[in-house]
Amino acid sequence: MHQGKRVLVIGLAKSGLAAAMLLHELGASVTVNDQKPLDDNETAKQLHEKGIRVICGGHPLGLLDEPFDLVVKNPGIPYTNPMVAKALEKGLPIITEVELAYAICEAPFIGITGSNGKTTTTTLIYEMLKEACKKPLIAGNIGMVACEVAKTAHEDNWVVTELSSFQLMGIEAFRPRIAVLLNIFDAHLDYHGTKEAYAQAKGNLLKNQTESDYAVVNADDEWVMKLAEASSATKIFFSTTKPLNSGAYVKDQAVYWNSEKVIALSDIVLPGKHNLENILAAVAAAKLVGADNAAIARVLTTFTGVKHRLQYVGTVNGRKFFNDSKATNILATQKALSAFSDQRVILLAGGLDRGNEFDDLIPYLKQVQAVILFGQTAQKLERVAKQAGIETVYHVDNVEKAVPVAYEISKPGDIILLSPACASWDQYKTFEQRGDIFISAVHKLE
Repeated sequence: MHQGKRVLVIGLAKSGLAAAMLLHELGASVTVNDQKPLDDNETAKQLHEKGIRVICGGHPLGLLDEPFDLVVKNPGIPYTNPMVAKALEKGLPIITEVELAYAICEAPFIGITGSNGKTTTTTLIYEMLKEACKKPLIAGNIGMVACEVAKTAHEDNWVVTELSSFQLMGIEAFRPRIAVLLNIFDAHLDYHGTKEAYAQAKGNLLKNQTESDYAVVNADDEWVMKLAEASSATKIFFSTTKPLNSGAYVKDQAVYWNSEKVIALSDIVLPGKHNLENILAAVAAAKLVGADNAAIARVLTTFTGVKHRLQYVGTVNGRKFFNDSKATNILATQKALSAFSDQRVILLAGGLDRGNEFDDLIPYLKQVQAVILFGQTAQKLERVAKQAGIETVYHVDNVEKAVPVAYEISKPGDIILLSPACASWDQYKTFEQRGDIFISAVHKLE
């Protein structure tokens, strides 16, 4: 298939490394080009040792004067990048690593995309299929890179894959047996330019599907419904707002699939209305594969969330702790606060100052009893808290010190929520590190 082809891989990271290794194994003549200098580039050194040609320290346009047959681009590199733009000018096909994975994979794919909820939905589908003994494999932005998974997949597996708009822009033949399209919000407009272009990239998930495939689509999202109109796939709808004749929906305080009750809402442990969308989408995908209701219900009565995404950490003397360190922007914190709109909340927030204000949080702070602030944005967040009528405001040095303060000022029944509304880089290397420190501090209280 790729044997003897001359392929240029632009950009490394995990997906570039996996793509270069796979192409090399398939007998392609691979050249890798990465911005990072070779001396500091362990991934490039690893490829060089395998006998793969590597050119590092910049993107020399002259490289494209060579007769390449194909370009594999790291998803994060924009199409406006001079190297990518020149490849487009020359008419070279440009794909991302997921296209390679599809080309070599024996197993059918379930592809999941959307502006919010991709990781949670992908994980739920994987867990439901695993519980139902359907032999799923998980790939994409969570788990292993898709082409690594594809190499070991067999016909009786299902490859459950989270896909970004960046990856989907590089789709040529990729055709998931089941596509899940969750929602479309304003996101990544610096990359795509317009919401229309961003939505179209998401819609690429459906473009190669036929009537024998399924598109699981959000009946409550106008942009999703518009994209689904152009799809040839069999549409399966889900809705949190209205009962449907078929598909996944909420009725009488329960989740239904077609006309059968799957689980009562009160038995689901994952908090938040936004997660109900993710649950319905996952139920639809799992049922299409053949998962039984009992397996689905077992997952939904035990699944407390993806780590760092509104993750239930534990209860200490009646106080419930939630880790939402992935909330690196205002929208994510709004969603987290909405999940606990009828409960008393102690909010832990703050982090990197990107120059924005936080007034958009004010309508969501009604149930917040106190805020504990840290990082560069502490003063900005204090102003917003005071404007929202919150009188109890504490400043602490970091997340670790925020936890015991929150515990001391809270009451049994309170929700103690880390949802920073900011990136972590002023104090921590990653949001994961920030979340892990929060979890550790909670466990010290027990």
